[in-house]
Amino acid sequence: MSSPFAAAAPTLETERLVLRTHSIADFTESLALWSDPEVTRFIGGRPFTQEEIWSRLIRYVGHWALLGFGYWAVEEKASGRFLGEVGFADFRRVIEPSFDGMPEIGWVIAPHAHGRGYATEAVRAAISWGDEHFGAARTVCIIAPENRPSIRVAEKCGYREFLRTTYKDSPTIVFVRGSPRG
Repeated sequence: MSSPFAAAAPTLETERLVLRTHSIADFTESLALWSDPEVTRFIGGRPFTQEEIWSRLIRYVGHWALLGFGYWAVEEKASGRFLGEVGFADFRRVIEPSFDGMPEIGWVIAPHAHGRGYATEAVRAAISWGDEHFGAARTVCIIAPENRPSIRVAEKCGYREFLRTTYKDSPTIVFVRGSPRG
């Protein structure tokens, strides 16, 4: 894994996107994103509050500072418009079976940008970075079974269904990519 105490997320660029470190200036856009019922219907089931989004923003920056990996803000290269967030985390989830020690990738793209392939492009950029920093380590993601668009993104990016479980009283699919060394 990457060395701890990185100051900020490295900037990644794809053909259409820039993945960059979050800043306080992203708070308003992040709040709009996570307040949208279309975004949260599969992630928590309700719009998030201002307080929860502030904690999320601080957590993103904290992951990079303490663990050397985390989430990026995703923006459209041509316009500079905020599109969403993607990255790896260690949320210390209480889930069975545990996937502690495996980086968990996640992504969210604003509804105005759905259907354009931005999620797949951003996830592939994050995975490429992760492959360099995590080596052959397995990475995971969890997705609600009814979230077909995210399942398609996961599968396009090399994630395969590992098992079905329950997380916070909701059915959840755990996807994995890669395999542990040894």
